[in-house]
Amino acid sequence: MAPSNSVTAFRDALRQSKSIVAVAGAGLSAASGISTFRDKGGYWKKYDPRSLATPEAFAENPSLVWQFYHYRRSRVMEASPNAAHYALATLSLPELLGTIAPQANFTFITQNVDSLSTRALNEVLQKRNSGATIPPPAPLYEMHGRLADTICTSCKRKETNLANKSLCPALETTGAPPAYGESEDAVADIPLAELPQCGHCGGLLRPGVVWFGETPLHLDEIDEAVGSADMCLVVGTSSTVYPAAGYAYEVSSQGGKVAIFNMERTDGDDESDFLFLGPCEQTLPDALFGDRSQDQKLQSEPQ
Repeated sequence: MAPSNSVTAFRDALRQSKSIVAVAGAGLSAASGISTFRDKGGYWKKYDPRSLATPEAFAENPSLVWQFYHYRRSRVMEASPNAAHYALATLSLPELLGTIAPQANFTFITQNVDSLSTRALNEVLQKRNSGATIPPPAPLYEMHGRLADTICTSCKRKETNLANKSLCPALETTGAPPAYGESEDAVADIPLAELPQCGHCGGLLRPGVVWFGETPLHLDEIDEAVGSADMCLVVGTSSTVYPAAGYAYEVSSQGGKVAIFNMERTDGDDESDFLFLGPCEQTLPDALFGDRSQDQKLQSEPQ
């Protein structure tokens, strides 16, 4: 049977859910201007991602890799969350989740490294905070790390830096990336000593993201949440990226429902219960909350 696009049937299923997980990918942040280096118009399209996003690549050419991630950091820090981020942030608040799924708990799993989901959740929490005690938000697992984070290759200290796009003067002065500058000369050969350094031990910093060949973060907590879920929302990601791609299948195999929110059809959609095609910043809030915008939803709730 083909998946349903009935909002009414989806809301009925959501209302009966006991444990909801959302799995998000790059499509969640598309409306915020964040693309992926896998797509045709993505970051540094002349480069194979594996030449820029592996521990081996960083060891061989940390200057090139840091310039790539400096560009990505700059784009992310200039972006803002969109309506889909805020919709998922709303589900993370127990008292608001209870208005559409009274008996459910919620876990949010994102493959994105842009921190926009965290920023949306913090904004929603600030809007809700009127001095009264509110229940803590649901877990948000950024399984591939965050561009805002750095990790020291020597002392292993992890820190978050949202204030400084470049992290060091040498990155601030590098030219346009090759994908846009159309010249290999746009990439500088920055000496190791001028790349981002740890403020505690002086060691070389690396971007705080999970690279190819590394283990995603929070897998134990994610496996536990998925193993008990009876509803999976798949937002802006295909069924081809693992391990996240397996989560929807696992929920379905244990009798749960799967709802997919994507721009276009992908392999595996026919196995889902609900399929909503279109920009997820439109389809997700509409399916969850109806005609009211997410901002209206938040403001209409008691403060």
